[in-house]
Amino acid sequence: MQKREIQIGTCGFRWSKDEYAEHLDCVEIQHTFYKPPLVKTLEKWREEMPADFEFTLKAWQFITHEAGSPTYRRLKRDLSEKEEREAGAFRSSDTVNEAWRVTLESSKALNARTVLFQCPAKFTQTKEHIANLRKFFKRIDREGLNCVWEPRGPWGDKVIKKICDDLDLWHCTDPFVRPTATPDRCYYRLHGIGGWRYKYEDGELEELAFLLPKKGPSYVFFNNNEMFADAIRFRKIVGI
Repeated sequence: MQKREIQIGTCGFRWSKDEYAEHLDCVEIQHTFYKPPLVKTLEKWREEMPADFEFTLKAWQFITHEAGSPTYRRLKRDLSEKEEREAGAFRSSDTVNEAWRVTLESSKALNARTVLFQCPAKFTQTKEHIANLRKFFKRIDREGLNCVWEPRGPWGDKVIKKICDDLDLWHCTDPFVRPTATPDRCYYRLHGIGGWRYKYEDGELEELAFLLPKKGPSYVFFNNNEMFADAIRFRKIVGI
């Protein structure tokens, strides 16, 4: 029987790596979404952490976000004309394919096993977007990685579940906003109830623990104002 495995951390370090590793043993890397660091930098991060520490990472925004997204401001360079035409929405394009290559390199440097594809709200439930999504995940070589999809906006539960089942994807949600379509493979990102300036109550964290599968891996990442403290408290609640 597959053992229960719960990985708990925060979205980004926000503290020194040494202090972080004293209390938590998993983190979701954000830099790879905005402007992927050099492979050598990521390898250094991996070397600085304990051997059993786990990294997950966000896929580069060129895969998911179109050129008009304000997230490109953090790229700190102008997009080329080709990139403006081809970026985002899981298009079948050189730009998206290159972004996957970079994301895959980043995952190897971090020795990661899980990648999050976070979509913008404008990536809506249209025939074109669904077709792009299906073509992308069917053509890429995942090299054994868990692929997690975070749709935003008005996607139907049945559509999400079918896509995840067909393409072997994990459905990422904030469980206090929406239940996951893949309850046996949970990847939760908690942004604070009513806003990021929030501290979760013990009862809410106990409810969260109840939502996790009884066997297999699951991830819980806090992204609220009290993320570090809440993650540490949650570890105690689930007994790890």
